[in-house]
Amino acid sequence: MSTFSSSSGEAAVEVAARPELAYSAPTVEAPALPRRQSWRLRFLLVHSDIFALLLSFFVAERLFNPVFDASGGISLRGAVFLLTLPGWIAGLKLLGLYDRDDELIHHSTLDEIPRLFQLATMGIWGYIAIAWSFGVDDGRFASVVTFWALLVVLLPLMRMLVRAHVHCQPDFPQNTVIVGAGSVGQLLARKLIQHPEYHVNLLGFVDDRPRERREDLENLNLLGAPDDLADLVGRLDVERVIIAFSNESTERTMELIRALKDHPVRIDIVPRLFDIIPPRLTSHTVEGIPLLTLPRLRLSPWRRFLKRSLDVGVAAAATILLAPVFIVTAILIKLDSRGPILFRQLRMGGREQPFYLLKFRTMAPDAEMRKPELVHLNKHAGPGGDPRMFKIRSDPRVTRVGRVLRRYSLDELPQLLNVLKGEMSLIGPRPLILEEDRFVEDWGRRRLVLKPGMTGLWQVLGRSAIPFEEMVKLDYLYVTTWSLLGDIRLLLQTVPVIFRGERDGAN
Repeated sequence: MSTFSSSSGEAAVEVAARPELAYSAPTVEAPALPRRQSWRLRFLLVHSDIFALLLSFFVAERLFNPVFDASGGISLRGAVFLLTLPGWIAGLKLLGLYDRDDELIHHSTLDEIPRLFQLATMGIWGYIAIAWSFGVDDGRFASVVTFWALLVVLLPLMRMLVRAHVHCQPDFPQNTVIVGAGSVGQLLARKLIQHPEYHVNLLGFVDDRPRERREDLENLNLLGAPDDLADLVGRLDVERVIIAFSNESTERTMELIRALKDHPVRIDIVPRLFDIIPPRLTSHTVEGIPLLTLPRLRLSPWRRFLKRSLDVGVAAAATILLAPVFIVTAILIKLDSRGPILFRQLRMGGREQPFYLLKFRTMAPDAEMRKPELVHLNKHAGPGGDPRMFKIRSDPRVTRVGRVLRRYSLDELPQLLNVLKGEMSLIGPRPLILEEDRFVEDWGRRRLVLKPGMTGLWQVLGRSAIPFEEMVKLDYLYVTTWSLLGDIRLLLQTVPVIFRGERDGAN
């Protein structure tokens, strides 16, 4: 039986079955990493924003307007722009673009693009209005448009470079503890461990009645009981506390939160209905009682039209641009092994309509016939596996060219044709084979309200490393909270996943 141990090696706490064992709070050593210096990132972001503003403005001026006046000094337009710089920075601050990295566990420049676009657009109009009020000619229209276009590109680009630099620093991950070592707390811990891009230094759990420890939690142990939380936060330099369904009552949980009021710590609470709560909610209050409003659990015809328009536009452009890759890949497949270039497999499609999914062939022609003899290699066949799924690491049926195609997901490019035919979407639920689809029941069938996608939440968050039940929940969440911006975001997030080449032996 897997057990939780105290970090000092004292009195291991058996989980799930031994409530009679008393938990002894250990003396915890100092964490390996220091506290995050949040001011450093804010400082660099401010300077990167100023650099992007100055570069965008003066490049546009250099191209279309005189930069210097007759006396050799800076032009009046340039002087007015310099006077507006504090206003630009104040606007960025009001939009929360300097605080999110510290407030949220996972925040990237991609999250900021809509607000940066908004700031660039409104800021340009503000600059024009101020220049007009000072009686200054705002220059050629082309310079204003160029200034705006450069700003829309350079603001996120510079922020991306700054974050890439700061994220590499050893003190950037936030020291974090999870209150509650139940199923939800351990699931959250697994996700944080598997995604180092969240920059969380997970120290361990705080609980006095933990469940049996998952096998994939590495060396995470109990740090103490809930009564020790305030002391642990101070001793371990904890920067974030996540409350994940601890066994404590609501009143006791409130006491724990209030006990942290004197500590500079972020507090996150996993909501009870987290399985159906979308990433963004509408919140309001009724007589002091906060309410969270869920979006309607269906897509209107207009939203379906927007999704289909994105699919057709991007898939058509990608098919044309990638035509040389299609040709070269087809030649390599024919030279490497005998058999067809394309592999067709029956998958369950949107609205319960099966279709044939297209891929470049990556296996030997007799791969399907050899499947029964390789059942023992299925990574889900052992203890803790999922018998509903069939995945083989280093599958012997995969060809030499197929191994490269799979690693970088090039074998999935023919699915662009499925998208153009209307059988698939660029973003959507995972396209399951019929043997897997029969295990999806009840509310999970709503995942098929939308067409399956070439990529989706399941691709971005872990591919086949995600358990079957979690994959179904992610698909349901995607379908019931769809947005056009969400699709664009997932498309952009898929690109680095592909280049990292994290593909396993998925079917």
